[in-house]
Amino acid sequence: MKPLHRRAADAIKEQDARTERAPLYGARMWRQAGQLMLNLPLGIAGFVFTVALLSIGLALSVTVIGLPLLAAGLAGCRGLGRFARRRARSVLGSEVREPEPVRRLRPGITGYAISYLTDPLSWRSALYNVLMLPWGLLSFAVTLICVIIGWPVLPWVVRFQAAIDRMLVETLLYPGALSERVRELEDDRGTVVDTAAADLRRIERDLHDGAQARLVALAMDLGMAKERLNETETPEDVAAAARMVGAAHGEVKLALQELRDLARGIHPAVLTDRGLDAALSAVAARCTVPDGVKVHVELTAADGTAERPDSAVEGIAYFTVSELLTNISKHAGARSATVDAWRAGDQLMLLVRDDGKGGAAPYPGSGLAGLAERIRAVDGVFLVESPAGGPTTVTIELPWHTRAARR
Repeated sequence: MKPLHRRAADAIKEQDARTERAPLYGARMWRQAGQLMLNLPLGIAGFVFTVALLSIGLALSVTVIGLPLLAAGLAGCRGLGRFARRRARSVLGSEVREPEPVRRLRPGITGYAISYLTDPLSWRSALYNVLMLPWGLLSFAVTLICVIIGWPVLPWVVRFQAAIDRMLVETLLYPGALSERVRELEDDRGTVVDTAAADLRRIERDLHDGAQARLVALAMDLGMAKERLNETETPEDVAAAARMVGAAHGEVKLALQELRDLARGIHPAVLTDRGLDAALSAVAARCTVPDGVKVHVELTAADGTAERPDSAVEGIAYFTVSELLTNISKHAGARSATVDAWRAGDQLMLLVRDDGKGGAAPYPGSGLAGLAERIRAVDGVFLVESPAGGPTTVTIELPWHTRAARR
C-alpha cells in the first residue's frame, strides 16, 4: 500500500485532471467550497457523537450494557460514514462504493455486539469522525479566509483541500484490499461448495434414474432368461429365451452408453488426453444447430511455446462452452455458432457467438448466472452481449494458472 503522502499526491493529481477544463470560479468549485465549510458543523457533530458514545461504552464495558452500547456507537459511526461517502461521490468526484453490510456472526444482542466490535471498518469510521473535527476546523477557516481576502487563489486552495477530503474518505471509509479479498474468497468458497454439491446431486440422480435402473432391469431379464433356459422343452421356449437375452444385451449397451455420458460429464477423457482443442471440437460436433459450430483454438504463447492451462481451468472452460452450446441448441433458435479460444498473456480467452434471437442475460437463478459465478470463483470474467434480435456474444476470461497452482 502506498504511504499516506503518496496517496494524497495521487488524489490531488486525479482531482486536477478532472477539473483542469472546468471554469476556475464555476459551480463545481463553489459546491466544493460549500462542502469544505460544511465540514466544521458535521465534524463537531460527528466528534461529539463518537467520543460520547464510545467513552460511555468503554467505561461501562464491565457491565451488561457496556459492550452493546459500544457496538451501537460503532454502528452510528458507520452510518455517519455512509453519509460522508455520499457527499464525496456527489460533490468531490469520488468513486468509492458502498461496502458490504456488517455480517452477523450469531443472532441476538451478543451477535450484534460481536459483529460491530470485530468490524475494522466501524473502527475506521470512528477514527474518521474524530479526525473530522480538526480537519473541519482547518478547512472551514482556510476556505473562509480565501473567500474573503484570498479569492485569487481560492480555486486552487479549494481543489487541494477537496482532494485531501476525498482521500480521507477513500482511505478510512472503505474496506482495505485485504478485507475485500477475504470477502471475495468467502463468496467464491460458497459458490464452489454449492457447485460441487449440485454436481454430486446430478451424478447421483443420473446414476439412480439411468444406469442403475437399466442394470436392475438387465438383472431381471437375465434371471427370467435363465429360468426359461432351464425349463426349455420346445423350440418356442428357446426362441423366447433368446429374445430375452437379446433384450438384456440391448440394455447392457444402453447402460454402458449412459455410463460413458456420465463419465464425460464428470471429466471427459478427450480433455485429459488431447487437451482443450480436441475437447471443444468434440462438444461442438454434438451441437444440433443446423449449420454446425466452427471452432478455432490457438493456445500457443507469444514466444511460440505450447503449454496447456491448469486442468481446473481447462475443465471450467470445457463445461462452460458445453453448457453455452447446449443453451444455443435449445433456446437461441440459431442456425450457426462459433467458438474461439486463444491465449492472451496469462489469460485464457473464450468467445462464443451465435446468430440466434438474442435476449440472453445472466439474471439470478439462470444457467448463465451459474456459469458467471463458477468463473468468478477462479478470478475470471464472464460478459454477455445479447441484444433483442441477436446476435449473442459471450466473452470469457480465465486465468491460465489458478492461484493454488501459482503457489
